[in-house]
Amino acid sequence: MPRVQRITPTIGAEITGIDLCAPIDDDLFGVLHAALLEHLVLVFRDQQHIEPAHHVALAQRFGTPVPHPAYPTVPGHPVVTVLASSPDQPTKIDSWHTDLTCYECPPLGSILRAVEIPEAGGDTAFASLQAAWDGLSDRMRRYLDGLEAVHSFAHGFRHSLAEPGGAERLAPVVRANPPRRHPLVRTHPESGRKGLFVNRLWTTGIEGLGERESDAILGFLYEHIELPEHAFRLRWQPGTIAFWDNRATVHRPTNDYFPAIRIMHRVMIAGDRPR
Repeated sequence: MPRVQRITPTIGAEITGIDLCAPIDDDLFGVLHAALLEHLVLVFRDQQHIEPAHHVALAQRFGTPVPHPAYPTVPGHPVVTVLASSPDQPTKIDSWHTDLTCYECPPLGSILRAVEIPEAGGDTAFASLQAAWDGLSDRMRRYLDGLEAVHSFAHGFRHSLAEPGGAERLAPVVRANPPRRHPLVRTHPESGRKGLFVNRLWTTGIEGLGERESDAILGFLYEHIELPEHAFRLRWQPGTIAFWDNRATVHRPTNDYFPAIRIMHRVMIAGDRPR
């Protein structure tokens, strides 16, 4: 059985003694599933021999892999998204976010594999939305519980939409993904733990509040979520894989590595409607 070593008291665990090229039997799945629910982010090192098929097989053990609507994919593997950044095509996303909360059913989780990484920089930070919820006062929790927030694909991809040809290229995706309302406080469907469910990239406002009130509350919540005690920073190495529970975390890429190139492969797993 693999060893599960906690990274911080609130989030993250490094899993050693496992080869992700091999099939995951029921006993191993049980260990990984329990670790994901407890630690929210699992980090696997020294997985240099992983191929796209292994990547997809790992995701399939936890659910149904789903494609991203706007990014290129690995040939022959339509659910393996390519996230490539270079001086000519730098990434446009540099804020804390949960993947695709603009969906009616945001992904359960994402599995990200380092393919080509810079010699220095390009880390990814992760934070626990459950720890952020636990860190609020009872009075604030009572106020927030029951509110709904609006999430928008067009808002999250506003920079791409503003590029020449961007609106035309993404028009079908925008039409298929109108703004969605989700509970501001989400109850995890498996662990039952509560966590905040807003983020800087996709969330546009709190339903039923004026713009000034909504902006003030969201601004406070974003700063609270991103406190160092709720987070850790992952230094990528060759062969590193990170698997995070998208229902209870936010993450942020650190875009400090240009002119180097960074190439990652990601598989998302279908999720359920937040409640």
